Amino acid sequence: MNNLILFITSSLGSPVSYNVVSLGAKLDAKTDSTQAFLDAWTKACGSTEAATVYVPQGRFLLGKVEFKGQCKNNDITLRIDGTLVAPADYNVIGNADNWLVFEHVNGVSINGGTLDGQGAGLWTCIKTGERCPSGATTLEFTNSNNIMRNGLTSLNSQKFHIVINECNNVKAQGVKISASGDSPNTDGIHVQSSSSVTILNSRIGTGDDCVSIGPGTTNLWIENVACGPGHGISIGSLGKEQEEAGVQNVTAKTVTFSGTQNGVRIKSWGRPSSGFARNILFQHATMNNVQNPIVIDQNYCPDNKSCPGRASRVKINDVTYQDIHGTSATKVAVKFDCSLENPCSGISLEDVKLTYKNEPAEASCSHADGSSSGFIQPNNCLV
Repeated sequence: MNNLILFITSSLGSPVSYNVVSLGAKLDAKTDSTQAFLDAWTKACGSTEAATVYVPQGRFLLGKVEFKGQCKNNDITLRIDGTLVAPADYNVIGNADNWLVFEHVNGVSINGGTLDGQGAGLWTCIKTGERCPSGATTLEFTNSNNIMRNGLTSLNSQKFHIVINECNNVKAQGVKISASGDSPNTDGIHVQSSSSVTILNSRIGTGDDCVSIGPGTTNLWIENVACGPGHGISIGSLGKEQEEAGVQNVTAKTVTFSGTQNGVRIKSWGRPSSGFARNILFQHATMNNVQNPIVIDQNYCPDNKSCPGRASRVKINDVTYQDIHGTSATKVAVKFDCSLENPCSGISLEDVKLTYKNEPAEASCSHADGSSSGFIQPNNCLV
Protein backbone atom coordinates (compact mmCIF):
# COMPACT_ATOMS: atom_id res chain seq x y z
CA MET A 1 0.00 0.00 0.00
CA ASN A 2 2.76 2.44 0.91
CA ASN A 3 4.61 1.80 -2.36
CA LEU A 4 1.39 2.47 -4.27
CA ILE A 5 1.03 5.78 -2.49
CA LEU A 6 4.35 6.93 -3.98
CA PHE A 7 2.76 7.11 -7.42
CA ILE A 8 -0.58 8.66 -6.59
CA THR A 9 -0.68 11.98 -8.36
CA SER A 10 -1.91 15.24 -7.05
CA SER A 11 -4.66 17.23 -8.74
CA LEU A 12 -1.96 18.81 -10.90
CA GLY A 13 -0.80 15.40 -12.15
CA SER A 14 2.62 15.40 -10.44
CA PRO A 15 3.74 12.94 -7.75
CA VAL A 16 4.07 14.41 -4.28
CA SER A 17 7.71 13.40 -3.98
CA TYR A 18 10.84 15.24 -2.86
CA ASN A 19 14.25 14.05 -4.04
CA VAL A 20 16.99 15.08 -1.63
CA VAL A 21 19.47 15.45 -4.51
CA SER A 22 17.19 17.96 -6.21
CA LEU A 23 17.30 19.93 -2.95
CA GLY A 24 21.10 20.00 -2.80
CA ALA A 25 22.20 16.69 -1.23
CA LYS A 26 25.51 15.30 -2.47
CA LEU A 27 26.13 11.57 -2.82
CA ASP A 28 29.90 11.71 -2.31
CA ALA A 29 29.88 10.88 1.45
CA LYS A 30 31.99 14.02 1.98
CA THR A 31 29.64 16.97 1.60
CA ASP A 32 27.28 17.62 4.50
CA SER A 33 23.75 17.02 3.17
CA THR A 34 21.91 17.68 6.42
CA GLN A 35 20.09 20.79 5.22
CA ALA A 36 18.85 19.12 2.03
CA PHE A 37 17.29 16.30 4.07
CA LEU A 38 15.68 18.80 6.43
CA ASP A 39 14.30 20.76 3.47
CA ALA A 40 12.83 17.59 1.96
CA TRP A 41 11.25 16.67 5.29
CA THR A 42 9.80 20.17 5.75
CA LYS A 43 8.12 19.94 2.35
CA ALA A 44 6.78 16.43 2.95
CA CYS A 45 5.59 17.30 6.44
CA GLY A 46 3.91 20.45 5.20
CA SER A 47 2.07 18.67 2.38
CA THR A 48 -1.65 18.09 2.84
CA GLU A 49 -1.35 14.96 0.68
CA ALA A 50 0.61 11.74 1.14
CA ALA A 51 4.24 12.55 0.47
CA THR A 52 7.56 10.83 -0.18
CA VAL A 53 11.13 11.79 0.61
CA TYR A 54 13.31 9.95 -1.90
CA VAL A 55 16.98 9.18 -1.30
CA PRO A 56 18.61 7.73 -4.45
CA GLN A 57 21.64 5.47 -4.56
CA GLY A 58 24.83 6.99 -3.20
CA ARG A 59 26.38 7.80 0.17
CA PHE A 60 25.08 10.89 1.92
CA LEU A 61 26.94 12.47 4.84
CA LEU A 62 24.61 13.72 7.56
CA GLY A 63 25.06 15.42 10.90
CA LYS A 64 22.29 15.21 13.48
CA VAL A 65 18.90 15.37 11.76
CA GLU A 66 15.61 15.98 13.60
CA PHE A 67 12.50 15.04 11.65
CA LYS A 68 9.80 16.78 13.66
CA GLY A 69 5.99 16.88 13.55
CA GLN A 70 3.19 17.67 13.82
CA CYS A 71 2.74 17.23 10.08
CA LYS A 72 -0.20 18.19 7.88
CA ASN A 73 -0.61 14.59 6.67
CA ASN A 74 -0.35 11.16 8.26
CA ASP A 75 1.30 9.34 5.36
CA ILE A 76 4.96 10.14 4.76
CA THR A 77 7.31 7.60 3.20
CA LEU A 78 11.09 7.80 3.25
CA ARG A 79 12.21 5.65 0.33
CA ILE A 80 15.94 5.11 0.72
CA ASP A 81 17.94 3.43 -2.02
CA GLY A 82 21.26 4.78 -0.77
CA THR A 83 23.30 4.94 2.43
CA LEU A 84 23.19 7.63 5.10
CA VAL A 85 26.63 8.10 6.66
CA ALA A 86 27.43 9.59 10.06
CA PRO A 87 30.51 11.83 10.45
CA ALA A 88 33.77 9.88 10.71
CA ASP A 89 34.78 12.11 13.65
CA TYR A 90 32.69 10.63 16.47
CA ASN A 91 32.87 13.90 18.41
CA VAL A 92 30.55 15.61 15.91
CA ILE A 93 27.45 13.73 17.07
CA GLY A 94 28.90 11.80 20.01
CA ASN A 95 27.16 13.91 22.67
CA ALA A 96 23.95 14.48 20.70
CA ASP A 97 21.99 11.52 22.20
CA ASN A 98 20.85 10.52 18.73
CA TRP A 99 21.89 10.90 15.13
CA LEU A 100 18.55 10.61 13.31
CA VAL A 101 15.40 11.25 15.33
CA PHE A 102 11.69 11.35 14.47
CA GLU A 103 9.63 13.20 17.04
CA HIS A 104 5.87 13.76 17.28
CA VAL A 105 5.18 12.16 13.90
CA ASN A 106 2.25 9.99 12.83
CA GLY A 107 2.13 7.63 9.87
CA VAL A 108 5.78 7.51 8.79
CA SER A 109 7.25 4.61 6.78
CA ILE A 110 10.95 4.01 6.10
CA ASN A 111 11.51 1.63 3.20
CA GLY A 112 14.97 0.22 2.53
CA GLY A 113 18.24 2.01 2.97
CA THR A 114 21.40 1.64 5.02
CA LEU A 115 22.41 3.72 8.03
CA ASP A 116 26.17 3.71 8.66
CA GLY A 117 26.90 5.04 12.14
CA GLN A 118 30.72 4.73 11.77
CA GLY A 119 30.95 3.90 15.46
CA ALA A 120 34.20 1.92 15.52
CA GLY A 121 36.29 4.96 16.44
CA LEU A 122 34.19 5.67 19.50
CA TRP A 123 34.25 2.02 20.57
CA THR A 124 38.05 2.14 20.50
CA CYS A 125 38.06 5.32 22.55
CA ILE A 126 35.79 3.77 25.18
CA LYS A 127 37.91 0.62 25.42
CA THR A 128 41.06 2.67 26.05
CA GLY A 129 39.48 4.34 29.07
CA GLU A 130 39.97 7.82 27.67
CA ARG A 131 37.44 10.62 28.07
CA CYS A 132 34.97 9.95 25.28
CA PRO A 133 31.52 11.16 24.22
CA SER A 134 28.63 9.03 25.45
CA GLY A 135 27.69 8.11 21.88
CA ALA A 136 24.63 8.68 19.71
CA THR A 137 21.75 6.33 18.98
CA THR A 138 21.54 5.87 15.22
CA LEU A 139 17.75 6.08 14.79
CA GLU A 140 15.14 7.03 17.38
CA PHE A 141 11.39 7.40 17.26
CA THR A 142 9.92 9.26 20.20
CA ASN A 143 6.35 10.33 21.00
CA SER A 144 5.19 8.97 17.64
CA ASN A 145 2.45 6.68 16.31
CA ASN A 146 1.84 4.36 13.36
CA ILE A 147 5.43 3.82 12.28
CA MET A 148 6.66 1.26 9.72
CA ARG A 149 10.25 0.26 8.98
CA ASN A 150 10.78 -2.23 6.22
CA GLY A 151 14.10 -3.56 4.94
CA LEU A 152 16.28 -1.11 6.84
CA THR A 153 19.95 -1.91 7.55
CA SER A 154 21.86 -0.33 10.45
CA LEU A 155 25.64 -0.69 10.63
CA ASN A 156 28.13 0.13 13.39
CA SER A 157 26.07 2.47 15.51
CA GLN A 158 27.97 4.53 18.08
CA LYS A 159 25.51 3.37 20.74
CA PHE A 160 22.00 1.89 20.36
CA HIS A 161 20.99 1.19 16.77
CA ILE A 162 17.23 1.76 16.98
CA VAL A 163 15.21 3.17 19.89
CA ILE A 164 11.42 3.19 20.14
CA ASN A 165 10.41 5.51 22.98
CA GLU A 166 6.88 6.56 23.98
CA CYS A 167 5.39 5.30 20.74
CA ASN A 168 2.28 3.35 19.75
CA ASN A 169 1.75 0.96 16.84
CA VAL A 170 5.26 0.46 15.47
CA LYS A 171 6.25 -2.31 13.07
CA ALA A 172 9.80 -3.22 12.09
CA GLN A 173 10.29 -6.01 9.58
CA GLY A 174 13.20 -7.20 7.47
CA VAL A 175 15.59 -5.17 9.62
CA LYS A 176 19.30 -6.02 9.55
CA ILE A 177 21.54 -4.77 12.34
CA SER A 178 25.27 -5.36 12.49
CA ALA A 179 28.11 -4.33 14.79
CA SER A 180 31.14 -6.02 16.29
CA GLY A 181 30.44 -8.52 19.05
CA ASP A 182 32.65 -6.52 21.41
CA SER A 183 31.17 -3.10 20.61
CA PRO A 184 29.90 -1.47 23.83
CA ASN A 185 26.23 -0.51 24.38
CA THR A 186 25.24 -1.14 20.78
CA ASP A 187 21.79 -2.64 21.51
CA GLY A 188 20.00 -3.62 18.32
CA ILE A 189 16.42 -2.50 19.01
CA HIS A 190 15.46 -0.92 22.32
CA VAL A 191 11.79 -0.50 23.23
CA GLN A 192 10.57 1.51 26.22
CA SER A 193 7.37 3.25 27.33
CA SER A 194 5.70 2.00 24.14
CA SER A 195 2.75 -0.18 23.17
CA SER A 196 1.84 -2.41 20.24
CA VAL A 197 5.35 -2.80 18.82
CA THR A 198 6.06 -5.65 16.38
CA ILE A 199 9.51 -6.88 15.29
CA LEU A 200 9.48 -9.45 12.47
CA ASN A 201 11.84 -11.34 10.17
CA SER A 202 15.01 -9.59 11.27
CA ARG A 203 18.70 -10.39 11.80
CA ILE A 204 20.54 -8.71 14.65
CA GLY A 205 24.22 -9.10 15.49
CA THR A 206 25.76 -6.64 17.89
CA GLY A 207 27.78 -6.10 21.07
CA ASP A 208 24.86 -5.81 23.49
CA ASP A 209 21.23 -6.95 23.62
CA CYS A 210 19.74 -7.86 20.26
CA VAL A 211 16.42 -6.60 21.60
CA SER A 212 16.22 -4.77 24.94
CA ILE A 213 12.88 -4.11 26.57
CA GLY A 214 12.63 -1.25 29.04
CA PRO A 215 10.02 -0.10 31.58
CA GLY A 216 6.58 0.82 30.30
CA THR A 217 6.60 -1.63 27.37
CA THR A 218 3.26 -3.37 26.70
CA ASN A 219 2.00 -5.60 23.91
CA LEU A 220 5.35 -6.33 22.26
CA TRP A 221 5.53 -9.08 19.64
CA ILE A 222 8.89 -10.46 18.40
CA GLU A 223 8.89 -13.22 15.78
CA ASN A 224 11.37 -14.89 13.43
CA VAL A 225 14.47 -13.09 14.62
CA ALA A 226 18.06 -14.34 14.40
CA CYS A 227 20.29 -13.03 17.20
CA GLY A 228 24.06 -13.28 17.33
CA PRO A 229 26.52 -12.10 18.31
CA GLY A 230 25.00 -10.20 21.22
CA HIS A 231 23.50 -10.49 24.67
CA GLY A 232 20.17 -12.01 23.61
CA ILE A 233 16.65 -10.72 24.18
CA SER A 234 16.50 -8.94 27.54
CA ILE A 235 13.62 -7.55 29.53
CA GLY A 236 15.28 -4.91 31.66
CA SER A 237 17.18 -3.89 33.39
CA LEU A 238 14.16 -3.08 35.57
CA GLY A 239 13.99 -1.48 38.98
CA LYS A 240 16.52 1.25 38.46
CA GLU A 241 13.95 3.79 39.64
CA GLN A 242 11.78 3.44 42.73
CA GLU A 243 8.68 4.56 40.83
CA GLU A 244 8.73 2.73 37.53
CA ALA A 245 6.23 1.46 34.97
CA GLY A 246 6.09 -2.29 34.40
CA VAL A 247 6.51 -4.58 31.39
CA GLN A 248 3.64 -6.81 30.31
CA ASN A 249 2.24 -8.83 27.42
CA VAL A 250 5.53 -9.65 25.68
CA THR A 251 5.85 -12.53 23.19
CA ALA A 252 9.13 -13.65 21.61
CA LYS A 253 8.69 -16.65 19.32
CA THR A 254 10.69 -18.47 16.66
CA VAL A 255 13.99 -16.88 17.66
CA THR A 256 17.45 -18.35 17.04
CA PHE A 257 20.38 -17.42 19.27
CA SER A 258 23.89 -18.21 18.00
CA GLY A 259 26.94 -17.77 20.23
CA THR A 260 25.24 -15.15 22.37
CA GLN A 261 25.92 -14.29 25.99
CA ASN A 262 22.26 -14.87 26.88
CA GLY A 263 19.19 -16.30 25.26
CA VAL A 264 15.99 -15.06 26.88
CA ARG A 265 16.66 -12.95 29.97
CA ILE A 266 14.79 -10.89 32.54
CA LYS A 267 16.98 -8.71 34.76
CA SER A 268 16.36 -6.27 37.60
CA TRP A 269 18.46 -4.30 40.02
CA GLY A 270 18.48 -5.21 43.70
CA ARG A 271 16.58 -2.21 45.06
CA PRO A 272 13.04 -1.07 45.97
CA SER A 273 10.85 -0.45 42.95
CA SER A 274 7.23 -0.48 41.80
CA GLY A 275 8.30 -2.14 38.54
CA PHE A 276 7.14 -5.53 37.34
CA ALA A 277 7.30 -8.02 34.46
CA ARG A 278 4.29 -10.24 33.78
CA ASN A 279 2.51 -12.20 31.10
CA ILE A 280 5.70 -13.04 29.19
CA LEU A 281 5.95 -15.85 26.61
CA PHE A 282 9.20 -17.17 25.17
CA GLN A 283 8.26 -19.77 22.55
CA HIS A 284 10.03 -21.88 19.91
CA ALA A 285 13.57 -20.70 20.66
CA THR A 286 16.73 -22.40 19.38
CA MET A 287 19.96 -22.01 21.35
CA ASN A 288 23.27 -22.60 19.57
CA ASN A 289 26.18 -22.52 22.04
CA VAL A 290 24.58 -19.86 24.24
CA GLN A 291 26.21 -19.06 27.60
CA ASN A 292 22.96 -18.48 29.52
CA PRO A 293 20.02 -19.81 27.49
CA ILE A 294 17.30 -19.10 30.09
CA VAL A 295 17.93 -16.64 32.90
CA ILE A 296 16.09 -14.45 35.39
CA ASP A 297 18.53 -12.26 37.32
CA GLN A 298 17.05 -10.13 40.09
CA ASN A 299 20.48 -9.25 41.42
CA TYR A 300 21.68 -7.53 38.26
CA CYS A 301 24.93 -5.69 38.88
CA PRO A 302 27.14 -5.21 35.82
CA ASP A 303 30.85 -5.45 36.67
CA ASN A 304 29.84 -5.53 40.36
CA LYS A 305 30.17 -1.75 40.55
CA SER A 306 27.98 0.86 42.27
CA CYS A 307 25.14 -1.56 42.98
CA PRO A 308 22.86 -1.18 45.98
CA GLY A 309 23.04 -4.84 46.99
CA ARG A 310 19.47 -4.92 48.33
CA ALA A 311 16.60 -7.27 47.57
CA SER A 312 14.77 -6.49 44.35
CA ARG A 313 11.14 -5.45 44.73
CA VAL A 314 10.39 -5.87 41.04
CA LYS A 315 7.58 -8.42 40.77
CA ILE A 316 8.13 -11.11 38.11
CA ASN A 317 5.25 -13.48 37.45
CA ASP A 318 3.50 -15.45 34.73
CA VAL A 319 6.52 -16.18 32.54
CA THR A 320 6.27 -19.15 30.16
CA TYR A 321 9.14 -20.92 28.41
CA GLN A 322 7.72 -23.18 25.71
CA ASP A 323 9.67 -25.35 23.27
CA ILE A 324 13.16 -24.08 24.09
CA HIS A 325 15.90 -26.34 22.79
CA GLY A 326 19.55 -26.44 21.77
CA THR A 327 23.00 -26.21 23.32
CA SER A 328 24.42 -24.28 26.25
CA ALA A 329 28.02 -23.06 26.42
CA THR A 330 27.93 -23.45 30.22
CA LYS A 331 26.80 -26.27 32.49
CA VAL A 332 23.93 -24.27 34.05
CA ALA A 333 21.54 -23.59 31.18
CA VAL A 334 18.52 -22.52 33.25
CA LYS A 335 19.04 -20.04 36.07
CA PHE A 336 16.30 -18.37 38.06
CA ASP A 337 17.99 -16.07 40.60
CA CYS A 338 14.95 -14.37 42.05
CA SER A 339 14.36 -11.99 44.94
CA LEU A 340 14.12 -13.20 48.52
CA GLU A 341 11.61 -10.47 49.37
CA ASN A 342 9.60 -10.74 46.15
CA PRO A 343 10.04 -14.27 44.70
CA CYS A 344 9.27 -15.09 41.08
CA SER A 345 5.92 -16.83 40.67
CA GLY A 346 3.95 -18.48 37.91
CA ILE A 347 7.07 -19.63 36.05
CA SER A 348 6.16 -22.33 33.52
CA LEU A 349 8.53 -24.65 31.66
CA GLU A 350 7.01 -26.62 28.77
CA ASP A 351 9.06 -28.89 26.53
CA VAL A 352 12.53 -27.61 27.27
CA LYS A 353 15.60 -29.54 26.09
CA LEU A 354 19.04 -28.01 26.63
CA THR A 355 22.37 -29.85 26.58
CA TYR A 356 25.94 -29.03 27.55
CA LYS A 357 28.76 -30.94 25.84
CA ASN A 358 26.28 -33.54 24.61
CA GLU A 359 25.03 -34.17 28.14
CA PRO A 360 21.94 -32.85 29.93
CA ALA A 361 22.57 -29.32 31.20
CA GLU A 362 21.84 -28.22 34.77
CA ALA A 363 19.33 -25.84 36.35
CA SER A 364 19.60 -23.50 39.32
CA CYS A 365 16.63 -21.93 41.12
CA SER A 366 16.47 -19.44 43.99
CA HIS A 367 13.11 -18.14 45.25
CA ALA A 368 11.29 -19.23 42.09
CA ASP A 369 7.86 -20.87 42.09
CA GLY A 370 6.22 -22.53 39.14
CA SER A 371 5.45 -25.71 37.22
CA SER A 372 6.67 -27.85 34.35
CA SER A 373 5.08 -30.05 31.71
CA GLY A 374 6.19 -32.20 28.79
CA PHE A 375 9.84 -33.12 28.35
CA ILE A 376 12.09 -31.07 30.66
CA GLN A 377 15.88 -31.07 30.49
CA PRO A 378 17.63 -29.98 32.64
CA ASN A 379 15.58 -31.28 35.54
CA ASN A 380 12.98 -28.89 36.88
CA CYS A 381 14.16 -27.03 40.00
CA LEU A 382 11.07 -24.87 40.49
CA VAL A 383 9.18 -25.22 43.77
